This record gives sequence, C-alpha cells and structure tokens, in this order.
Amino acid sequence: MTASIIDGKAIAAEVRREVASRVEGLRARGVVPGLAAVLVGDDPASKIYVDGKERDCREVGIHSERLNLPGDIPEADLLAEVRRLNDDPAIDGILVQLPVPPQIDVLALHEAISPDKDVDGLSPVSVGRMVRGEPSFLPCTPLGVVEMLVRSGIEIEHREVVIVGRGNLVGMPLAIMLSQKAPNANATVTLCHTGTRDLGEHTRRAEILVVAAGRPGTVTADMVRPGAAVVDVAVNRLDSGKLVGDVDFEGVAEVAGAITPVPGGVGPMTRAMLLVNTLKAAERRLAPATSATPA
Repeated sequence: MTASIIDGKAIAAEVRREVASRVEGLRARGVVPGLAAVLVGDDPASKIYVDGKERDCREVGIHSERLNLPGDIPEADLLAEVRRLNDDPAIDGILVQLPVPPQIDVLALHEAISPDKDVDGLSPVSVGRMVRGEPSFLPCTPLGVVEMLVRSGIEIEHREVVIVGRGNLVGMPLAIMLSQKAPNANATVTLCHTGTRDLGEHTRRAEILVVAAGRPGTVTADMVRPGAAVVDVAVNRLDSGKLVGDVDFEGVAEVAGAITPVPGGVGPMTRAMLLVNTLKAAERRLAPATSATPA
C-alpha cells in the first residue's frame, strides 16, 4: 500500500474534543445545547445510527432527546411533533432520521423543520441558502468530507475534483460547496454518476476523487490518478456481511496518495458534524442579533 489512510475515527474524535470544550464554555454561561432525534419506525440501521448520535451527545455534553414514533404514524402527527420541537427552547437542533415510512412526504417533513434548528441542513431553506452561498447549516456528510480533507492537509482550492454520485444527501451538495468562491472550496468540480459514459476518463483527471454512488466496485485502480486523494463515502453490505465502500480499496490504495477506509472513514465525520451544527445553533442564543443561521 502506498496511500496514506485518512482516519475518520481519529479526526472525528478530535472534532468531538473541540466541541466538548466549547459546550463547556456555553454551559458556564447558562446555555445547554440540545439535540432532538426523531426515529420513525423500527429500521435496525436507523436505530444504530441514532444510538450512536446519542452516545456522541453524552460524550460532548449536549442534551439529547429521542422520540421513538411508530412506523404507521400519520404524516400530520409527525409534523405536529416536529413543530412542537421547533417551539421548544431547550432544543437547538432537530434531526429526523431517514428513511421514513412511505406515508411520510420527505419534502413536507423537511419544510416543517425550522431553518434555525435544521442541523441536518436538508430543509429547502437551508439548501437554498447553501446554493446562494449564504450562511446556513451545511449537510453533515458533505461537511464532514470537507473537514477531513482540510484536517488531513489536502488542498482543495484550485484543485480538480471529481464526484461520482449525484444524490441530494452527498454528491449534489458537495459539488455546490466545493465549487463556491469560499475558503476550503474554489475547486473545479465535475459531477458524475453511474450513467456517465467512460467514467474512468473523468475520474483519472481528479486530484480529489469523492465516490458516493452506492455501488461496490464503482472505482478501480485503473480509474484513479496516481497520488490522488480518494474519499469513499458509501457503505455497502455484501452477502457475506462484510462492509465495503464503492472503491476497490486494496487496488486503489496502491495508486492513490491518500484514501479513506470503509468503515472508519466518512461515517464518524457525519456524526461529528451534526454535533458541530448543534453547537453553532446553541451559540446563537448568546448572540441572536448578530447572526442568521450560522455556516
């Protein structure tokens, strides 16, 4: 292996320590950050994710509330719960774990979350502000990718970035974030997907390659520019039970300059960025007049 490992677990632990220090400062001033996690139904993976987010909150001193709602809850009842949380002064951030059951309109759900508490960065207002380059909560996974690159000393500005995957949760927002004229951005971004003709022709140009297609084996060693930084966002479970990303890790690690593992790469960073966004929401209580929703 020639590539250095971008250790998401270690970077996330560093972020949590920084968050814990800032939370301690807020508590000394009478502000206790609060995060509400809403889990609809009994999806096992969603339960594991929410359990992990609760542990993270305890570690850094953020107050955590959890709503376990039945999978057959009517949409109107779920939206009423979200609006109640909007009005709760003890709650700074609201997370509704996806996926939700089919009777729930995801757009209506995200529209119901106050932009000031949308720490997942998925509401139409948050997305619109992001596109315009205005202060907003940024989606946690793309934000985590950027944070990993920056803390690993990987320059983004003026670099050739290729993103494989155009989803609303990762690929599309990350392309917007990295192409903006802003710190830790200002890159030239190409957005590809599994339907892109001759995908390797694009990926071989990348100095930074981010893969979030949700398909194992999407990127192989011959598709990677020597020395490139490769970020594998996806987590796929094989029939054997093994967790893998979209990148052929063993092969690509012989070509790339840096690479994220799966698991232990982007996943821990997503949760860490949720804490960061919740902290920033709570900090607004001390200076509500000086800040719109913080970046």
